[in-house]
Amino acid sequence: MADNQQPIIIKKVKGHGHGHHGGAWKVAYADFVTAMMAFFLLLWLLNATTEEQKLGISNYFSPVSVSNSNSGSGGLFGGTDFQSEGSLSSEGTAIVRLPPAADTAVEVDSDGDSPPQSLSEEELAELVAKQEEEQFEQAAAELRQAIRSVPELAELQDSLVVEQTPEGLRIQLLDQERVSMFGLGSTEPEEETRRLLALVAEAVKNLPNRLSISGHTDGTPFRGESGYSNWELSADRANAARRLLTESGIDPSRVSQVQGRADTELLVPEDPTSPRNRRISIVLLRDNPAVSAAPEPVELEEPVLPEGSILQR
Repeated sequence: MADNQQPIIIKKVKGHGHGHHGGAWKVAYADFVTAMMAFFLLLWLLNATTEEQKLGISNYFSPVSVSNSNSGSGGLFGGTDFQSEGSLSSEGTAIVRLPPAADTAVEVDSDGDSPPQSLSEEELAELVAKQEEEQFEQAAAELRQAIRSVPELAELQDSLVVEQTPEGLRIQLLDQERVSMFGLGSTEPEEETRRLLALVAEAVKNLPNRLSISGHTDGTPFRGESGYSNWELSADRANAARRLLTESGIDPSRVSQVQGRADTELLVPEDPTSPRNRRISIVLLRDNPAVSAAPEPVELEEPVLPEGSILQR
């Protein structure tokens, strides 16, 4: 009987629970973590950046402000760390509106410095004239001080006359009774004249104004060889003064004119033979002489026409 028993087969079936759903939850969880990280990174950036940097980020994602540069320095922050102040690179100018009391627009550069407001032509001319006046006064004071500081030139203090005229700052080197700038009938300057002209050059060489140099003689007629007269003598003395000034540091391009006036502009007209009429005149010309020498308007009287004239009709 035992030989006729069939073998007993036991089947074990493993139960299938819910399982892990194939691992799809891991992908969803990773997306969630990534989104949270991006969210907290955005919050941190909003707190760590300045208003300028936020504006730069906004402009970066705007289609009209995408940078065309391929280099790192031409990008959003110009090659600098976004945590540093002023890392946003910006070029050009901005128009800033002033308070209502001064309703004008001025240009401000990227550094925040604003230039002075524009002036009218009259105000600008007045400002230039005032600056010239101050420069001329300073040059005159320096020249007088320089002469007083040289004992050898003490006797020449009366030979130097400095004054402001509508034409400009006029510096005149005059002859005296016992002191002459040039020898009698000569165009060769004396040693004291050379030193005096060197002081004049030192006082005015840093000013931008052009120079006018003229020579003057007294009323005594002078006749040299081949008709050489006071005209040629005064012109040659003025040219000798020009050479000394340029040798002492004056830019030759600043000399606008050199002329001889002979005895046509006497300093002492009541005494034509006075030694003070023999002089060298150096004028620092004003940039805008019309400002200081504008003639006063003259009112013309209306002409009285005779009765019955054609113009009256």
